[in-house]
This record gives sequence, structure tokens and C-alpha cells, in this order.
Amino acid sequence: MRKLLGVALLLITATAVPAWAQEEGGGGPLTVDGGLVIWTLVVFALLLLVLRRSAWPVLLAAVRERERRLEQQIAEAEKNRAEAAALLEEHRNLLAQARSEAHEILNKAKAVADKERAALLAKAREEYEQLLTRARKEIAEEREKALLALRREAVDLSIAAASKLIEASLDTDANRRLAMEYLASLEHQR
Repeated sequence: MRKLLGVALLLITATAVPAWAQEEGGGGPLTVDGGLVIWTLVVFALLLLVLRRSAWPVLLAAVRERERRLEQQIAEAEKNRAEAAALLEEHRNLLAQARSEAHEILNKAKAVADKERAALLAKAREEYEQLLTRARKEIAEEREKALLALRREAVDLSIAAASKLIEASLDTDANRRLAMEYLASLEHQR
């Protein structure tokens, strides 16, 4: 309040016109009347007093209430920001955890698939080897049967040819035995 009074006095003295200027030309727009100045100051002081008693507390309360609300909003915003940062960090952790779990599951699936593939390949090789062994055995048996049949046929033909040549009746069992021995001796010579 004292500052306001000081400012008012300063304005009044700055706009005051010297007394010699008032006597000569009369009143101009910048002339100061001493009595008017005092009454203006008194009215101004009374106005300040009334405003200080009635309007000033209401204005200060409104300003304080606004300040309190702003501080509350700032605190709430800070709290919300901290919560958002915590949620963001939690989300990042969950995302990282999910990625690591997915990577782990993928690695396990690859390992299982590799084991299954290896097992299937081993089973296929085993079946292939069994089929190959069985086929070789069957081929060998068929070969033996074919050779035996061929030998019998050769012996029968040889006997038939020899009997026609000799025109004698030979003992077929004895001749067959002789021919088989001969063929066996030929086989051993190879």
C-alpha cells in the first residue's frame, strides 16, 4: 500500500506545474491544483482501504485456491507420469520375457524336429538295409534254385544225348550222379 501511495505522489509531483506558470496563463491540461491533489489522495486512500478490507481477501483466496489446484494438478500429473513410466517399464519387461519364451519354445521345437528327423532317417535307413538284405537273400536263393534247375536240365540233356548216342539203356541215377560230380568239379575249378 505504501508503494502505491509513493507512486501516486510521484505522478502528482511530476505533473505539477510551477506556480509562476499558473499565474501567467491560467490552467492548462497539465496544471495541478493543490486542494484537488489532497482530496484525490484522500479518496484514493479510502478506496484502497475499502478494497483491502472487502475485495482483497476474496482475490487472495481465489489466487491461493487456483495456486492450490495448479499444484494439485501438477502433483497428479507427476504421479500419472510415474505410473505411466512404471507401466511402460513393466510392458517392456513383459515383452522381453515373451520374446525370450518364444525364442526358447522355438529352439525346443527345432531340437524336437531335429530329433524326429534323425529318428525317421535312422528308421528309414534300417528299413532300407532290411529290404536290401532280404532282396539279396531272395536273389541268392533264386540264383541257387536256377542253377540247380539248370544243372538238372543239363544232366537230363546230357543223359538223353548220351543214351541216344550209345543207344543203350543206361542207369539214369548212376549217370545223373556222375554228371553232378562232373559239374561240381567244374565249379570248383573256376
